[in-house]
Amino acid sequence: MANLFDYIHWRGDLDFNTSPLNPVDFMIFSQLSYLPFDGIVPSPKEKNGINLGLALETILDKLYTSEEGFGPVLGFKEDPDLINALLSSNRYKNCHLIGYINQIDEKKESQFSALCIYTGKNSESVIVYRGTDATFAGWKENFNMTFKEVIPAQQEAVKYLNAMAPFLKGSLQICGHSKGGNLAVYAASFCTGNIQKRIIGINSYDAPGFHESIITSEEFSVIKNKINLYIPQGSIIGMMLERGCGYKIVKSTQTGLLQHYLFSWEITSNDMVQAEEINISSRYVDKTIREWIGRLNYQQREQFVEGVYKILRSSEFKSVHEMEKSWFLSLSRIIKTIGNIDESTRKLTLKTIGDLFRSAGRNLETLFNRESN
Repeated sequence: MANLFDYIHWRGDLDFNTSPLNPVDFMIFSQLSYLPFDGIVPSPKEKNGINLGLALETILDKLYTSEEGFGPVLGFKEDPDLINALLSSNRYKNCHLIGYINQIDEKKESQFSALCIYTGKNSESVIVYRGTDATFAGWKENFNMTFKEVIPAQQEAVKYLNAMAPFLKGSLQICGHSKGGNLAVYAASFCTGNIQKRIIGINSYDAPGFHESIITSEEFSVIKNKINLYIPQGSIIGMMLERGCGYKIVKSTQTGLLQHYLFSWEITSNDMVQAEEINISSRYVDKTIREWIGRLNYQQREQFVEGVYKILRSSEFKSVHEMEKSWFLSLSRIIKTIGNIDESTRKLTLKTIGDLFRSAGRNLETLFNRESN
């Protein structure tokens, strides 16, 4: 049951000329994009870049020399191990990073981040879109996908690709995890035609899908055959909305929602370990959520998302990470907040949550009947 750390060790001394880019490399780049490169990797306006090894050493330096509460914030507990593994690998540490952008706009309810990577090969450049971070704005934007055909981050993803591609060498590979995978597919679909022709692959890891209007568009059809979708056996995020193309199922060492995290995915020498089908619990969640959302019109979905967001924003927490530190405290604050919000919002939110549980009850047979789907 090897993971991405094992792969980095196996491939450590093989540069990209000797061992070309493969799906695991794009997965690692997708995870790399979550690191806090603010003030380290030059922005798109600067057009110059920085060696990946130096960027990682700078993060570590800031992490261990800054006063508590003032250093860079890491998104995953495995990040220090990832940084050290990449620093010890000749395959990665000599990559070159350019065009880092990290925007959070509370008013637009948008979170967008991306960067570009040169691997040392003149023939390919990699554009990586970050997934959802721990900000409430980022999570709110994810939920907005259920009632909006296009979200601000998708529009930013197209602008970023159109702006950066002219400065990148050769063919283009695009990748991302979670919302980042969604942005990768969307940007490739709606970028300019001359850039679209340069794209040779789009790798998306457990990303939510799109509304029907997107996957039936002419723009999507042009790049459809270049898309590689990967979801874990117990996928929840990756089963949301419509995908428009096939996907590969990957084995994970975790269960439930924890399978969403790339550190848990099982790896071979140059690919991920494939599974034959998604598991029963994933089918159950998918069927339940599709039924639940299908019973809500776009206005009801928006009202529910706004209600949940109002509760979270009133709970005094600043991010999802703060909530994760103490679920008991988080739950007590949320219950208190529900009692303080206006009656109409409270009634609508609780009713919609109740409908979700009723849908879950109606679909229980999916857990016991493998032929129900």
